[in-house]
Amino acid sequence: MKTFSIEEITTLVNGEQIGLCEDIINAPEQIENAVKGNVTFIGSSKYARLWENSNASAAIVYEGINIVPEEGKAFIKVKNPDLAMAVLLEAFEPESPCFEIDIHPTAVIDKTATLGKGCKVGANSYIGKNVTLGDNVVIYPNVSIFDDTTIGNETVIWSGTVIRERTKIGSHCIFHINVSIGADGFGYRPSSDGRGLVKIIHIGNVVIGNAVEIGANSCVDRGKFSSTILGDGCKIDNLVQIGHNSVLGRCCIMAGHSGLAGSVTLGDGVIIGGSASIKDHVTIHSGAKVGAGSGVIADVPAGKSVVGYPACDSREKMKQWVALRKLGRS
Repeated sequence: MKTFSIEEITTLVNGEQIGLCEDIINAPEQIENAVKGNVTFIGSSKYARLWENSNASAAIVYEGINIVPEEGKAFIKVKNPDLAMAVLLEAFEPESPCFEIDIHPTAVIDKTATLGKGCKVGANSYIGKNVTLGDNVVIYPNVSIFDDTTIGNETVIWSGTVIRERTKIGSHCIFHINVSIGADGFGYRPSSDGRGLVKIIHIGNVVIGNAVEIGANSCVDRGKFSSTILGDGCKIDNLVQIGHNSVLGRCCIMAGHSGLAGSVTLGDGVIIGGSASIKDHVTIHSGAKVGAGSGVIADVPAGKSVVGYPACDSREKMKQWVALRKLGRS
């Protein structure tokens, strides 16, 4: 178990210690559940009232909050408690599951595949023809990587993930369990005789940049032609759908259960809230935000926030909701 003194934690998060505490910190914990030996977080005055009844030994506190620790406890004041939390959680992170053998004997690796230095491949994984893995790629058990795929250095792929042929993946990516990369896009047209549906074959691929993280059970479909693209630094939550030929700029965020239909374009830094859905061929420009549960059917200008179904400017939608409530009272 990892442990730290208050002074060590203060140094880690680049904070200012207020008060004295001799307890050894063995874990971070939310303020309601914290016990002696835990450090907690107070990011706003909303949570400051909970400190009085907390058993935590210490708290990382937003520097603008005017409260003081009790005797024998300590505060560590920081400019951004969320970023401090990220640093501290990384310090306390347990070791990842270990590989007793770098390449498990039950893994099937085609003779034409190329593995860089330090790669690890877990049990029952499959690596197809002409696949190229960079240095220190980690493939956990039961992963399938199909032909002509390239994966950059330090990428980690968790169990159950399937990466279809011709996919290109950058370095330092993380794919969590059961991610699907490069499946056929959803495309059908009525047959000429009107008796069925004709499948539209998708012959493109998926291109994923560096430092992209994709959550469990999310899907990124291949392009009908050319590529579905995720730019550097994109973060995709669990249970997200990204349709064929969609293009995401740098550092986009998509929360759980959200989805892009085909040929959607996101600029840099776009944020899509949970369960939001985006119509095909829509462009959401850089810095725009889409509220949770919204349905976007038209382009969104840069920096705009939209909410509702159909989505419109957030301030305008708030006015509409207020007007509807007033109608209900009349």
